[in-house]
Amino acid sequence: MNVIISFINSLPGAFGQGLAWGIMAIGVYITYRILDIADLTVDGSLATGGAVAAICISLGMNPWLAVLLAVLAGMLAGLATGIFHTMCGIPAILSGILTQLALYSLNLRIMAIGSDANTKATVALSVDNQDLLLSSRFVRSLELSWKLEENNPIFLLLIVVLALIAGLYWFFGTELGCSLRATGANQNMARAQGINTDSGKVLALVVSNGLVALSGALLAQYQGSATVDMGRGAIVIGLAAVIIGEVVFKRFANFAAKMVSVCLGAIIYYVVITLVLRLGLESTDLKLLTALVVAAFLTVPYLTGKRHAKLKKGGTRHA
Repeated sequence: MNVIISFINSLPGAFGQGLAWGIMAIGVYITYRILDIADLTVDGSLATGGAVAAICISLGMNPWLAVLLAVLAGMLAGLATGIFHTMCGIPAILSGILTQLALYSLNLRIMAIGSDANTKATVALSVDNQDLLLSSRFVRSLELSWKLEENNPIFLLLIVVLALIAGLYWFFGTELGCSLRATGANQNMARAQGINTDSGKVLALVVSNGLVALSGALLAQYQGSATVDMGRGAIVIGLAAVIIGEVVFKRFANFAAKMVSVCLGAIIYYVVITLVLRLGLESTDLKLLTALVVAAFLTVPYLTGKRHAKLKKGGTRHA
């Protein structure tokens, strides 16, 4: 009974975490499903977004401006990966690894700005000392306050997620957005139609990592700190959210609905993680649990497809 009560009390936090990570998962969806690239830059650009936002806020900058600068920093990271891939001829997965490695050192330098140290691994934020956009401290609050950070962070996260989905839905319906989708679907055919596929890849990586950095900037404020390792394993969590969303909400065919399913997949992921932790699993086992969750959601549709194929084959033979 105590486990159930503890789990129910943890649900608002899991929902908030899922929404924040859902923004990152949408960025992963753009490269993984639309561009057909597994971009490993994500692990570095999420931490970059958190580091830039945290250091800017700690220096007294407006939090909205800090978030905007974090997004721009993430877009630059995506641009670097895109240049490595398209102009230097480095395979996409290796390009992401190179940028991710470089960002680790850069993030240490960024978080040391304003201090006497050359590098710094953590920047702490406090809703008591800084102006923040949101804080997990008020995740169970239902009261509205004139101070934005004292409101339930789920409200702001929902608004941000819905605005992003609406904006991306519009963008990928434009001629430029359709060219990006065509590039991911069939590069040769896209080139035959006069589309510059290299520019499309770079633009998609820029947009994707900008969203990932936005997620990092919001997460740093939500959890009260930015760390150099906060993005470690982010690509796996993003892929988990994408896969869970596609498996559970496979009837979602509309492009906007698919992005909604990705966010819901992130929420489901964090609800499952919260439940398992409340059952007694150590937090150090989270990577193992993530791998098992992703493997399970990948295996189920595969086995289901094989079963349907056998049944269809058997029915055809009987006829």
